[in-house]
Amino acid sequence: MMTKIVLFGPGPKFKGGLANYNTSLAKTIDKFNDTDVYIVSWTHQYPAIIPRDFIDRSSKTDLLAGTNIKVRYITNYNNPFSWHQTYKLIKEINPKMVIFQWSIAVQGWPLGNIAGKIKKHTNIEMIFDLHFVKQKEGSTIDDRLTKTGIKHAPTYIVHSYKTAKELEDLFPKTKFDLIEENKQDKGERKTILKLYHPVYDMFKPDPNFDVEKQKKELNLKKHVFLFFGFIRKYKGLHNAICSFAKVVENRDDVSLLIVGESFWKTLDDKKISTKIKQAFFRIAKSIFLRKQENERQYKPLELIDKLGIRDKITLVNDFVPHEEVHKYFQVSDYILLFYLFATPSGVESLAYNFNLPILATNVGHFPETVKDGYNGYLAEPGNINSMAEVMIKAIEHPIPGKNVAEASKDMSWENYARAILYKYLYIDL
Repeated sequence: MMTKIVLFGPGPKFKGGLANYNTSLAKTIDKFNDTDVYIVSWTHQYPAIIPRDFIDRSSKTDLLAGTNIKVRYITNYNNPFSWHQTYKLIKEINPKMVIFQWSIAVQGWPLGNIAGKIKKHTNIEMIFDLHFVKQKEGSTIDDRLTKTGIKHAPTYIVHSYKTAKELEDLFPKTKFDLIEENKQDKGERKTILKLYHPVYDMFKPDPNFDVEKQKKELNLKKHVFLFFGFIRKYKGLHNAICSFAKVVENRDDVSLLIVGESFWKTLDDKKISTKIKQAFFRIAKSIFLRKQENERQYKPLELIDKLGIRDKITLVNDFVPHEEVHKYFQVSDYILLFYLFATPSGVESLAYNFNLPILATNVGHFPETVKDGYNGYLAEPGNINSMAEVMIKAIEHPIPGKNVAEASKDMSWENYARAILYKYLYIDL
């Protein structure tokens, strides 16, 4: 008998790590015997006033090719009627389990509505896979929205102890059983399953890729530091640029490769529709954000000319199609994750697939995943000199790729999915 499983979250037409994550998990579960997998996705993930394009319009690869996964784009954040339609669809599918991808508090209203109805009217097992609990933006109603969104689930997956602690702090009167893979069986209380962020395998190294040719085309020197992904302040690109500037004071054989889309620069600012969205968004931010700082004013790339290192940096300031991701990792020697604060990073997991050593700040979950001196180096947060020092240390005392592979060898999607399905469906895989 086929076991139906629904994964609620952004489908593969969306940009970003969460869409890649949801798709990768679906593809992995689809490989197991006797599973019937559905992705139930948003059509619009956020309030209509947010001035950003979230659709991937560049990639050509069909990520679901060769699978039996069914995808339904149905849930519109801005249309509460679609929330009820989503509940009805999941109820009609009647899966054994639905796994919700949770990453931002603003989705608390629709997800709380959908999950509440599932809890009240069905016997479907619900799990919330928590990518964040404490939010990056600092809204005055974050905690309330997060509680609304995730309170109905009996089980939560976290990828770090930090996230588990934040969940316990959010629900101080709730008793949780914190369990780890292969440690103990599910208890009667609410459960936190501590796993990890699996290593992305949808972007694989090309064994026939001409690294030296590509490095020449990108004007890269011998040692290449890579910043990859959406450009947002919490990821600390400004710190990466400033620390790199210190490195080039002493070395002329290094390059910084910056590859990523400026998060708030995806729409045409000249269009009336964009201007209207920006105006309403500014009002909403002024009301709800604790900090009045406007991330749209975050312009770290201006530091490149200010510091006089334009000839040392290669910039690809655009969204990268899936087909081209591998080449930027294959020409690089180290990934820079000089975050201001962090929960498990999709870029980190992507780097593991290319055996790139991790250079990160000692914040969030990084002390759990980066063994200083073994699979990477940790720098002091907010300390430019410390960041520059670990960059130089990585050159002078290289981390072997085999160490990176060893540190991440058990962090596969198969092991991840097996831990969920075995513990909560008791399927022997």
